[in-house]
Amino acid sequence: MEHDFHNWLRDHPSLRQADENVLIGIGDDCAVLRETNNHTVVTTDTIAEGTHFDTSVHSLDLIGRKALAVNLSDIAAMGACPTHAVVTLLLPRLFSLADTQRLYSGIIEMASSYGVSIIGGDTNKWDGKLVIGATLMGLRSPAISGWRIDGAEVADRVIVSGSFGGSLGGRHLSFEPRIKLSNYLAGRYEIHAATDASDSLSLDLQLLAQASKVGVDLIADKIPISEALKTADPQTQLDGALFDGEDFELILTMAPEVFKQVKNDPKVPCQLTDIGEVTPQQRGLRILDSHGTFNTLIPRGYVH
Repeated sequence: MEHDFHNWLRDHPSLRQADENVLIGIGDDCAVLRETNNHTVVTTDTIAEGTHFDTSVHSLDLIGRKALAVNLSDIAAMGACPTHAVVTLLLPRLFSLADTQRLYSGIIEMASSYGVSIIGGDTNKWDGKLVIGATLMGLRSPAISGWRIDGAEVADRVIVSGSFGGSLGGRHLSFEPRIKLSNYLAGRYEIHAATDASDSLSLDLQLLAQASKVGVDLIADKIPISEALKTADPQTQLDGALFDGEDFELILTMAPEVFKQVKNDPKVPCQLTDIGEVTPQQRGLRILDSHGTFNTLIPRGYVH
């Protein structure tokens, strides 16, 4: 429903008015606004108890940390540097001052780690469960091209950071947004398309392919599996990597010769893996199995 709503909103007549200062609008990980020296990047995300965390299981500081981290992941997907945030809290009525302070300590820790200034927000109590929303702003050099969900080109390599699967075992609260990686790559290499894997590797890759009007061929044996799944059987490992969601790794596409340069660069700050190729749109989303056969991949994942 979320992505159908986004499509409706993007195409709504009252929101389709031309604005030359809006370089990227509804439908990508962030909006990008034209400025004189640097472009402003803006994103917002909300996490809610029962969907993104469980206060009976997860500590309040880790919940607060995640609230900012998911926004930082969106900033990373645009090749931008985070700068400022505003935070909105909807607190259950029984929440104490100490509870609120523990929650916010995780937000402050994450903001401090990535040079983000918290400049405002809103706090309310209500009869529902805990909800945390944040709007994050950042800057991106006008010299940076690409880094948008609709930029993939046929023959690009599909590159991912880190590993996938099993995130709901705890990594969805403790992941590190790929800010350092994106800032390093954005300043040195031509990245055609980018997004982060929040719903799942398969779902977010499908969104990138649809936005770019291309297909994708994945190689099952190349997909990096997280340590959380290493004891499972091979099919469970692959299914987890493709469908679990909440990994918050980057999905990038770039020309083959560019990835060769990236692969040989010892200063790239984290693991990058080539998992497939961008193909013509009519091929759709396919995956090469261990027997050398391409099969249609039906995306599914953790739909928030």
